[in-house]
Amino acid sequence: MRYKHIVVVKRGPPEDLRIEECDLREPAAREVRIKVLSCSVCQPDVQNRYGRSPFPPKVPYEPGSAIVGAVDAAGSEVRQAVPGTRVAAWPSQGGYAEYLYLPESRLIPVPSSVDPVEAAPVVLNYVTAYQVLHRSAKVKTGDKVLIIGASGGCGTAFLDLGRLAGLKMYGLASGSKSSVLTQFGAIPIDYRREDFVEVMRRAEPQGLDFVFDGMGGDYIDRALPLLRRGGVLVTYGNPLSLRGVLRLLARALMVNLLPGGRKLKGYGAGAALFHRKPFLDDWAILFRLLKEGKIRPVISDRFPLLEAAQANALLEGGLVVGNLVLVAPNLIR
Repeated sequence: MRYKHIVVVKRGPPEDLRIEECDLREPAAREVRIKVLSCSVCQPDVQNRYGRSPFPPKVPYEPGSAIVGAVDAAGSEVRQAVPGTRVAAWPSQGGYAEYLYLPESRLIPVPSSVDPVEAAPVVLNYVTAYQVLHRSAKVKTGDKVLIIGASGGCGTAFLDLGRLAGLKMYGLASGSKSSVLTQFGAIPIDYRREDFVEVMRRAEPQGLDFVFDGMGGDYIDRALPLLRRGGVLVTYGNPLSLRGVLRLLARALMVNLLPGGRKLKGYGAGAALFHRKPFLDDWAILFRLLKEGKIRPVISDRFPLLEAAQANALLEGGLVVGNLVLVAPNLIR
């Protein structure tokens, strides 16, 4: 029996995604075979394809970094992930596929009752937002925050979790996307028509408690002066290159040593590869919140698993609000 998966055959546009076939094999002793139910289409997928990453994968490779699925078969030494178990994973590669093989140790438990389409954004976008809010920033009810890039997959996760945390939120997005911000109780700022620095100085003359930046570039320098004394800017966007990482580290060192009392921090979900416990704890919290209906990821559209090229092209077009998700055929509607 064979299965299909997507391969990036060369750097470049979505047209360079190819559908290929592989033989379905039995899993190794500590491995499981997962039937993929859903996979988020994330900005890292796009950035890796163009090589815009500090450590881009070597071509050819299989994209797809955040999946939800059902265990289809388990190796002889697998103890808990029996066939039929609902799981999630953040493999960083390989999710654009009908089946995926992973060690049992890489799996994330998922309640069987949650919608796998809504669960997919939790794996990366929501855990990023949750950890920035509650581990990096340690927000409190009533804190005043600015979310830069508020309408995308991560941005809407910040809005959803920020609403739950009782934050006063301002969000940067184009005017056409402002309705999703107001839906979560945030005050929208149209970055195309307004100078967000001037808007924020008028709205919060005493300064903001936190800025959460998913865009990078000059947004960091423009937003830092908006913080009150003791305020913190956390940037979670991809620095796009190793040089970009070094520039960010140097900028953070300089800002954090200055006497103004403001701080600049960087966040990267890649830490999950080395220190999984905080991530497992936070994924458990987030999937419980999803099960209880306390969070609700914004799903802009869903595509069949093998139509990844169309989904990537749409994401690159810049018009997506919330998340795009690739799904198994039985979840298309």
